[in-house]
Amino acid sequence: MTEPYAALWDQCLSIIKKNVNEKSYNTWFKPIKAIKHKNNVLTIQVPNKFFYDWIEEHFLGILKKSIYQVLGPNGQLEYKIVVEKPKALTVPHPFDSNTIKNPFVIPGLKKSKIASNLIPKYTFATYIEGDCNKIGKSAGDAISKKPGGTAFNPLVIYGGVGLGKTHLAHAIGNSIKERDPDHNVLYLTTESFTTQIVNALRNNSINDLLNYYSLIDTLIIDDIQFISGREKTQNIFFNIFNNLQQTDKQIILTSDRAPKDLIGVTDRLINRFKWGLMADLKAPEFETRLAILDKKLGADADKIPTKVKEYICFNIKNNIRELEGVLISLMAQINLNDREPDINLAKEIIQKFVTQETKGITVENIAKLVADHFQVPLDTLSSKTRKRNVVIARQLSMYLAKNYTENSLQNIGNNFGGKDHSTVIYSINTVKDLMDTDTLFKETVAELEKKVEMSLLH
Repeated sequence: MTEPYAALWDQCLSIIKKNVNEKSYNTWFKPIKAIKHKNNVLTIQVPNKFFYDWIEEHFLGILKKSIYQVLGPNGQLEYKIVVEKPKALTVPHPFDSNTIKNPFVIPGLKKSKIASNLIPKYTFATYIEGDCNKIGKSAGDAISKKPGGTAFNPLVIYGGVGLGKTHLAHAIGNSIKERDPDHNVLYLTTESFTTQIVNALRNNSINDLLNYYSLIDTLIIDDIQFISGREKTQNIFFNIFNNLQQTDKQIILTSDRAPKDLIGVTDRLINRFKWGLMADLKAPEFETRLAILDKKLGADADKIPTKVKEYICFNIKNNIRELEGVLISLMAQINLNDREPDINLAKEIIQKFVTQETKGITVENIAKLVADHFQVPLDTLSSKTRKRNVVIARQLSMYLAKNYTENSLQNIGNNFGGKDHSTVIYSINTVKDLMDTDTLFKETVAELEKKVEMSLLH
């Protein structure tokens, strides 16, 4: 015999069924059960908080309509979030996750272990820190010691292609697992996450998917920008995000741009991305690139001349993946083809990775290079100012122009405010004298010469 409260809910369902499509009805209303009716309040059981949030957000109007028609104007609906009995779970997942047995956290039962999908080689030990990534690295260290317990939740790591976003995200996950093997970390790409949702919608198993994500302690999603324009994925992720946040679970996202620049993503999601820390990864500076190169070379670092490594780092500036690709090709040529690790080999390999212009060095190039080094405005080198740092920069520019270009002394002088050839000669001799008497100045000249030579090779 059907209980009276069940019959009332069946009447509500018949109204709801006429106002929503079949897939929505099967996914969001069929699993709901009525469990009590008292004082004109109908109590229904929903499987979890995700379910409750989703229904309240998307179907509140039709629920109110059905309650009004069945129970009258004073009727009320009450939710009870109850965990069902354990059951086997098949989760639509892009990886082999045979360790997943139970979708629910039941008191007294051992928590399910979930395959993390983390790449073991991406650790903090292999991650080179520099000014370009200091904030992200420091936040990652803090999170790995106390996931979900810092102000960096969510952590959004963003930056251009090949700057180490994925490496840093994996490093945080691996560090967490090293400290606490029972901590459930899950890494997946946005594409894989979307595939899960599509499969769950197709199989009417959204409830199982939401229960699965309730097990996650730290969720890492790579390339979140690809969620753009995917309305259903964004809606489900919104609920997953809220649940993890409310239960002090850690969320880590990577993106190729700042959250404010994401197009096709709802404002409510973007606002949540801004709740924690947005860590901007920039292109690594020269010294960091050189450190990365040595780290990747490992024991082979001494086999490659310093000039060759510097040449590579001068030419590969904005992409660590390209830097690694050049290195792999270089070592292959050295080890397999018995090539000499010289500048010519490096240049040959780099030309396959980046488009370069073939151009000689000019007086203008040298002047800009020196002005940048001394941090003075370029136009001051052509002015009449007698400030010492500007005078030294101007004299050095003339000295380098004489050594590295085919310009006459008069042409060189013309580039620096119309100085005559005697002034250029005086400047060149002054630089030579300073090099003989000042060790630090001599090192500065050597450094600038190296930069000019790299420009010539480029």
